[in-house]
Amino acid sequence: MTSIFAVPRALIYWKREHDRLGEFGPLGDLTIRLYRFSAGLGVIALATGLWLGGLLAMPGWVWLKLGLVLLLVAHYAWTGAMVIAARKGRFAYSDKFLRIFNEVSVLGVIAVLWVVIAKPF
Repeated sequence: MTSIFAVPRALIYWKREHDRLGEFGPLGDLTIRLYRFSAGLGVIALATGLWLGGLLAMPGWVWLKLGLVLLLVAHYAWTGAMVIAARKGRFAYSDKFLRIFNEVSVLGVIAVLWVVIAKPF
């Protein structure tokens, strides 16, 4: 879960390191490893959550939560695309964009937590 926040932040520092060194440095390796490790755990978490939730018998609020989680998955997949591009030495986004991109995931997690606590329907 923390990698949703950590990987975009690591991309910012990796971009700065790449600009300074002009080559692939240790932050790049760290970012790639963190992304891969967390992606695998995310797949396990999604599969386990669906299994425990009993896919067809879930109340409405759980479907909303699942939709929000899928948006977070899409966000993390986009992060993965940025990591792959950065590995090739292409940093297409500015520091400012990456910071905003990082905060979007925070809002997504807050929305998921609100749905779980409030159970709006």
